[in-house]
Amino acid sequence: MNTSHGYAVETDVPQDPELPLVTGAVIRKDRGRYLIRASDRVVPCSISAMLRKRLIYPTRDPASLGHFEVLRIDDIKAIDPVAIGDNVAFVDAGDGTGMIKEVLPRKNQISRLAAGPIPLEQVLVANVDQMVAVFAAARPKPKWHLLDRYLVTAEVAGVPALICITKMDLVNARSDAPGLDAAVRRYRALGYGVVLTSCEDGRGIDEVRAMFKDRLSILMGKSGVGKSSLLNALEPGLGLRVRAVGSGSVGKGRHTTTHLETVPLSGGGGVVDTPGMRELALWRARPEELPWFFPEFRPSLGECKYGASCVHDSEPGCAIKQAVDNGDVSVPRYESYLKLLKEMS
Repeated sequence: MNTSHGYAVETDVPQDPELPLVTGAVIRKDRGRYLIRASDRVVPCSISAMLRKRLIYPTRDPASLGHFEVLRIDDIKAIDPVAIGDNVAFVDAGDGTGMIKEVLPRKNQISRLAAGPIPLEQVLVANVDQMVAVFAAARPKPKWHLLDRYLVTAEVAGVPALICITKMDLVNARSDAPGLDAAVRRYRALGYGVVLTSCEDGRGIDEVRAMFKDRLSILMGKSGVGKSSLLNALEPGLGLRVRAVGSGSVGKGRHTTTHLETVPLSGGGGVVDTPGMRELALWRARPEELPWFFPEFRPSLGECKYGASCVHDSEPGCAIKQAVDNGDVSVPRYESYLKLLKEMS
């Protein structure tokens, strides 16, 4: 119970003692419907309306107002209180369906700022073991600034990140390879795992399979980069829809994923594919925190002339800018930082 702002916020929903709760994990969500794996069965569930509300109780003079008197009900400031990967408690209706009553504590969550005029959190996945950023070597051309957004999102969540480059069979050695090789070296030097793959000739697929084993992974990337093809290569026969990036799509791809689902892997673990995201707005990252989410910045933090007040942009005596000049921080990564900083300021 939270007593901030003079009120108590009650997030636990009272339960009917005649309806015992069953626990399970959310493996699929689509348009307000959820599939829950509970032991050896899968149960389709809806959610209790109270999961979208917060009960606000008065804390002043509870004897006169009544301890259980609800002062008001606030909406929860999130797109959906239930996420893929959540462990939940639900009521079994006895007819093969259920209703989710409670979301159990999460070890982590990867979120983004939802589109729209009201700042709302959209939790993409909860209780994940790793985030896998999927980028094509070509068609569409990789945008490394977008990759940096994904990596910062993983750093904010405290989730390990892996970079998967697909469509290596399309790389032209003369025109594409130098820029790609430089990017691969840059991210490997930062400690991020980078695996180069091709679903056409099979390179890197066994390596990806080993990295996915016994882990819950979330795939993030634009439409058309080959996420669904990668899943089909990992687990033949899944029949996931794959659409090529057409010439009329200006390299932006088409959305092929309309829901979120955990795809189990025969070798253990599972993957969550996400709808293709052209952009990713950060959630709950303050400008002063942003430098800490760039690992190569950390050795220089606190060394600036203006200390913690330095935003590492135009200030004299900035240790981060000196690190850029020295080659300890790459120019593309520093430009990604400045772009994110401008959006957050």
